[in-house]
Amino acid sequence: MKRISVDIGGTFTDCFFAWDEDYIESKALTTHHNLALGFNSALDNACSLAGLTREDVLKEVDSVRYATTLGTNALIEAKGPRVGAIVTHGFEDTIHISRSKGYGAGLDPQKQGDMADAARPAPLVPREMVRSVKERVDSVGEVLVAVQPDDVRSQVRELVDNGAEAIVVALTNATENASHEQQILEIILEDYPAHELGSIPVLLSSDVSGRKGEYVRANSTIIDAFLHETMFHALNQLSANLRESGYEKPMLVIHNSGGMAQSNSTDALQTIHSGPIAGVGGAQHLSESTGIGDVVSMDMGGTSFDIGLVPEGGVQHYDFQPTIGRWLVSVPMIHLNTLGSGGGSIATYDRIHKSVRVGPESAGSDPGPACYDRGGLRPSVTDADLVLGYLDPENYANGFIKLSPKRSVFAIEDALCDDLDLEPVEAAKVIKRTVDEQMAIGIEMELRSRGGTVEDYTMVAYGGNGPLHACGIAARAGISRILFPPFASVFSALGASNLKPLHIHERSAYIVLYEPIGRSLFDEYDRFNSYIEELERRGREDLVRQGYDGEKVKHRLEMDMRYGNQLVTTAVSFDINRIKNVGDVLAIIRKFSDIYGDRYGEGTQAPEAGVRVQTVRVASYIDGEVVHFDDLEDGGQRVTPEPAGHRTVHFVGHDDPVETPIYDAGALRENYVVHGPAVITTENTTYLVEHGWRIEPTPQGAVWLLSESTLSSTSADFASASSGSTPASESAYSDTSSALVE
Repeated sequence: MKRISVDIGGTFTDCFFAWDEDYIESKALTTHHNLALGFNSALDNACSLAGLTREDVLKEVDSVRYATTLGTNALIEAKGPRVGAIVTHGFEDTIHISRSKGYGAGLDPQKQGDMADAARPAPLVPREMVRSVKERVDSVGEVLVAVQPDDVRSQVRELVDNGAEAIVVALTNATENASHEQQILEIILEDYPAHELGSIPVLLSSDVSGRKGEYVRANSTIIDAFLHETMFHALNQLSANLRESGYEKPMLVIHNSGGMAQSNSTDALQTIHSGPIAGVGGAQHLSESTGIGDVVSMDMGGTSFDIGLVPEGGVQHYDFQPTIGRWLVSVPMIHLNTLGSGGGSIATYDRIHKSVRVGPESAGSDPGPACYDRGGLRPSVTDADLVLGYLDPENYANGFIKLSPKRSVFAIEDALCDDLDLEPVEAAKVIKRTVDEQMAIGIEMELRSRGGTVEDYTMVAYGGNGPLHACGIAARAGISRILFPPFASVFSALGASNLKPLHIHERSAYIVLYEPIGRSLFDEYDRFNSYIEELERRGREDLVRQGYDGEKVKHRLEMDMRYGNQLVTTAVSFDINRIKNVGDVLAIIRKFSDIYGDRYGEGTQAPEAGVRVQTVRVASYIDGEVVHFDDLEDGGQRVTPEPAGHRTVHFVGHDDPVETPIYDAGALRENYVVHGPAVITTENTTYLVEHGWRIEPTPQGAVWLLSESTLSSTSADFASASSGSTPASESAYSDTSSALVE
C-alpha cells in the first residue's frame, strides 16, 4: 500500500504517509490563504524522512486523501455566495421562522438559557431571495398541482436579477416524489446552461437529504449551496497542486458520514467536521483490530477537542439532525461533540464569575499562540504548558517552531495576573486545570447522554495535545486507563487512510415492526424491500460513476429504530438486506433489543410500546487495503530507561516545582515503563506523565497511560475486561420474542 492521507486542521496540517510497510507521520502549520502550501510542507517533510522526493511519491501512490475544516471555517465566518431559494407556494417563510428553539441552535447551554438576549441567527438566504412556485405533492407522493413552467421561469429570473449566485430548490414532500424538483432543474438549465458563462449551481433538496422535514431539509441544501463555491475553488486548488507535482489520479475527499469519495462526487456539506470524524473511524478500526471493546475517542488538536463514541459490535452514533454552526440540518453525520478547547484556545478572565475561561476562540496558526512569536498577544493553553515547563522551547514540532517563554509569560501577565492576583506560573496552572476540567466534563456528559459509563469504555486519546493533557483529563473524569494509539499526533490522518469509498443514501420510512395493541408483526415485505433496492441502486451508481467495479460494491443496511414514541432513536446495523419472512422480522427486533439493552442497560427494553423504524439507510462501499494495528500485547518484563536530562516542571495540585526527568522518543520502546512525574518529548507530541501515573508502550507504538492504582498492567487482561460486558441474554430475548408473537 502506498497512500497519502492529510488532515487539514485549523492550526496544523497532519500527514500520514504509508509506503509499503513503512508508516511516516509529519506535521506543518496550516496555510489558510492557500491550503496546498501547508500540504506541500507536510508531505515534503514526510518524503525527506523516507528518502524520497514529492514528485516520485505522487507518481506512485495509489491515492491522496483529504480531510479538511475549510467548509466549517467558511460557515463560521459566513463567507459565501448570495443564495436564492425556490419553495412551494405558501411556504415562503418556513426557512426564516425556523423552529421555536431556533434561537438557541448551536449555542452552549448558558447562552441558550439567556432568553432576554435570544435571537435567531441571520439567515443564509435573505427573505427577498425566496421565491415560491405553484405546485403541490401530498405526503404519499401524489401530484396535486403540476409544475407550471412559465411560473418557474418568472421566479428564477427574479432571483437572477436580484443577484443569485446559487439556487436551492426545496419543495414540500420532495422526499416522497422528487419529480417536481427535477422539472424545475431542467427548466433552469434550459435558460442557464451549465456550459455558459454566468451559469449558476442549482441544488435540489431531494438530492441532499432523503429525510422528511421541510425546514431541516431546506437548511441542509442552503448550507450546501452556501459552501459550494468555497469548497469548489479550494478543492480545485488542491487538485491542481497535485497535478503540477505529477499526481494524475482523482483526489479523494473524506466525508462526515465516515467514508470518502472523489471530489466531483462530494457535496460541500459532507466535508463539515470530516477531519475529526476520520479520527473516529480510526478509533473504530483500532477497536475492531485489537478487541479493546467500546471506545470513546478524544482528539485534542490546536483548535478544538473532539469526542466520539464507537460501541463494540455496533455502528458509530449518528446525529439524526445535527446542528452545523447555528443551523439544524438533516444529513447522516457520525456524531461528534466538539469543544473549543485546544492547544491554541485563548484564556480570558470572566469578570462575572471571577474565573478563567478557556476557548472557544483560538489563536489558530496565524498568528498562533503568543509563544510562536508571530504577533499573538493573548495567552493560550500552549503558552500555559510552556510556562509550566512541559514543552521544550527548542524542540517543539520537531524543532520547526521555536517557542518564546518570555512571550508566554508576558501574555499571561498582561491578560490574567492582575485580575487573578497570581504570579504567571500559578495563573498558568489555573489555565491547565480549567481546560482539563472542561474536557473531562465534556467526556462524562457525552457518555451519560449516550447510555455509557466511564468504566465501560476504553479512552483512546490522540491529536497533538492529547498526550500532554490526558493525565489531567483522566484524573478529573475518573478514568484509570487511556490508550494513545500508534501515530497519535496524526491519528485523524491515519484514520482517513483506512476509510472506504462509501456513499450513504437514506429515506424516512414509517414502519411498525411490532404493533402492541393488535400484537401484530410487520408483513409488508415487498414495500420494505423496494425501499432497500432503490437505495442500493443509487449507491451503486455513485460508485460506478467514479470508476469502481459495480460487482465489487457491497451494501450495509442500517435502520434508525425506537420503542413506540420514545425520543431515543438507535442506529442499528444488520447482516441481512431483505425481509423474506417472519423470522427476519424477529431477527431485526432481536438485534435492536440486544443493542438497546447493551447501551442503556438490560431490562430497559420496552417492546410493549411497539417497535418502530424511523429511517432506512443503505451504506454502499468498496473494501480496500487498510493500515493494520498490532495486538496490544504486554511487553513482558519492563525496566525504566535512563532519562535524557532533567527540567524544572510545575504540576497542578503541587505547590513546589519538581525537578522532573525528561525522556526522548527512545523511552517509548515496548520493554520500558516510565513512572510519573516525567516528560517524554517526541518529534510530533509531548507525553506528560503526572504523579501517580505510568506509561507502558506496546510494540507498534501504541502507549498505555495507566493509573498506579491499576493492579494489572497486562493489556490482555484489559482487553478481556473491556469485551466482557454482558449482552442481552438469550433467555431474556426469548421472553421478549415470545411476548411479541403470542
